[in-house]
Amino acid sequence: MNSVNYRRELENKLAALEAEGMVPTLLLHCCCAPCSSYVLEYLTSHFRITVFYYNPNITVSAEYVKRVNELKRLISEQPAVYPVTFSEGEYDPQRFYDIVRGYEDAPEGGERCFRCYRLRLAEAAEAAKEGGFDYFTTTLSISPHKNAAKLNEIGGEEAARVGVPYLFSDFKKSGGYKRSIELSRQYGLYRQNYCGCEFSRRTVPDDGN
Repeated sequence: MNSVNYRRELENKLAALEAEGMVPTLLLHCCCAPCSSYVLEYLTSHFRITVFYYNPNITVSAEYVKRVNELKRLISEQPAVYPVTFSEGEYDPQRFYDIVRGYEDAPEGGERCFRCYRLRLAEAAEAAKEGGFDYFTTTLSISPHKNAAKLNEIGGEEAARVGVPYLFSDFKKSGGYKRSIELSRQYGLYRQNYCGCEFSRRTVPDDGN
């Protein structure tokens, strides 16, 4: 059983950076504006952040564009101690379908999702290496539906592969998820009710999104 307190690890890391007077760069993989809202609020005083939007799992193009635009709007409206920049990865849903082939009927939150985590974190790791970033991480752990232990495991493996440290975290803890809901209301953010792929959408009522 994984008993690592990733929230405490993050707090210790931030305290160490502050004690050293460092403001490193961070490539922050973001899945959507609501999940990013609290993470950006929390980290902007500790890092110079580039938001990296790479989510080929969002298999409806209109939904993809809607989430991109909401995230850009959030960045433009939300105060930040250090400027936040935006970078968009390639939108190629076929990459998602390729890596989950054979797992289409796997339970939500299981191996299909873990493969999706890997796809997105591997791309973020590559982008962090190419861009010369000090750290990379993802907003995904803010969701109560995401496996934070698995995300951190994969993040650590990808960090070792590319040579860029992963910022271990569990953003849902210490009221993070609750704060993301408050910020979503404050900024009037579109808050989707499924992760993004067609398989996760099957688990929720069709509301026209």
